[in-house]
Amino acid sequence: MKGKIFLAAALIAMMSFAGCGCSSSSQAESQASQASSSEAPDSSEPEAQAKAADASKKRDAVYSYICDNFGKVMLSCQQESTWMGSPDYEMDYIQSITGKLPAMRGLDFMNNDFDGVVERAKAWDAKGGLVSVCWHTGVSGSGYQESLDETPDFSKLLTEGTDEYNSMMKSWEQAAKALAELRDANIPVLWRPFHEFDGQWFWWGKGGKDNFIKLWQLMHDKFTNEYGLNNLIWVLGYSGEVKDGWYPGDEYVDIAGSDTYDNSTNKKAWKKLEKITSKPLAFHECGNVPAVEKFEKDGDLWSWFMIWHTDYIIKNNADNLKEVYNSEKVITLDELPKF
Repeated sequence: MKGKIFLAAALIAMMSFAGCGCSSSSQAESQASQASSSEAPDSSEPEAQAKAADASKKRDAVYSYICDNFGKVMLSCQQESTWMGSPDYEMDYIQSITGKLPAMRGLDFMNNDFDGVVERAKAWDAKGGLVSVCWHTGVSGSGYQESLDETPDFSKLLTEGTDEYNSMMKSWEQAAKALAELRDANIPVLWRPFHEFDGQWFWWGKGGKDNFIKLWQLMHDKFTNEYGLNNLIWVLGYSGEVKDGWYPGDEYVDIAGSDTYDNSTNKKAWKKLEKITSKPLAFHECGNVPAVEKFEKDGDLWSWFMIWHTDYIIKNNADNLKEVYNSEKVITLDELPKF
């Protein structure tokens, strides 16, 4: 058994968020505000109250684990697809090459697949794995193309009571209900909405940095205080550029990250992110994962790396992929502690 599994098991007991800026973005806020929505746990119901407490405890345990291991080891993560004959297409491929499965599964609410994501997230959690969810969507729902094509009027979108605002809120409610189902199943979610915002190719970045910050803060406030989603770990996913002026504030972010498909360890982004926040940092999307030795040489052992789906994982060098998944510096599914 690798030495790192003992490190993981020991560190899970350390519940302090000291060190690398690991204060929870939502803990104090959720305690300070009473949840008012029907999706939030009803404090008058002991069972609901107990579920909410369990969700918060497990979420904090996962976040503490990520904080404690940041810069020491990387979690392996793989984005799934759902159109290749099996939702386990990528997982099966990785296991066939490496003999391992990733510690974290990446899912997507794209095309309003709320029920499917919940089902697969529950199944992955039952295996002992971690769950990350992103969301390619239009303002009022659907998928990837809408996320690219739409150009909303942010002055209306961010004004309560407008048709644009109300339409977006209906979409958010669907996502919140799915995330609440995972909360009630005691499943923490590394929640990565509005990714690559500073690239400004998706609608959520087209209004510029000030409107994006308002959008992010609005979702954080609603999901935390109105819907009572205390199972979320908020992941702010920059593009590879990591532009200045887009950071919503430490109280709204648990983990910051960047992605690139240039075959590098994303060192340039790491250096920029270090200047923005002391939170843990994630390499939340890549194409070809570099050798672990390159991450060590560049000094950027991210909290996790996540390889994108379908052709991206298949085109990774098989020998390197096997070495990465069997490295002492990489955590796989079988090496996670029980949270």
